[in-house]
Amino acid sequence: MVRKYVEAVSNTIVRCARVNRQRSPREMLDATGRKQCTNSGVVEAMPRGEDEETEIFFFQLGLEISDADLEKEYALRGLVAADPYSLAAVNEADPAFADAYPNSTHWKDSADTWCYLAFDRWRGGRVVDVDRDDGVWDGHWWFAGLRK
Repeated sequence: MVRKYVEAVSNTIVRCARVNRQRSPREMLDATGRKQCTNSGVVEAMPRGEDEETEIFFFQLGLEISDADLEKEYALRGLVAADPYSLAAVNEADPAFADAYPNSTHWKDSADTWCYLAFDRWRGGRVVDVDRDDGVWDGHWWFAGLRK
């Protein structure tokens, strides 16, 4: 059990961010300066979170994982999935971060369906995706979490 915990926390990046939660969801995405591939209904219903300053922990698993199993990985690390505003603040402050560390977070909507916000570099450009999905994450993603 101890070995599993050490392996879980050793592959972690930490970023601090100042989060502007007064913006609309669209304004928050626009501030990242990325090409947007979004589902407008999911964008408008994104959770905003609470704190103006926050510490975001990023971890990579290096394997395919479902959203349900990803929740267990967050719990193993003493984290909860980061809210979209916190994740966007990191990528706004450091636009190159997702070039090296494609990063994401997820949440369930009011219909109990998994939704996600993901920052990546695709076809030479910086992109942000917001949508619903019930598939699996591949191994290149870094997942954003906040302390419980």
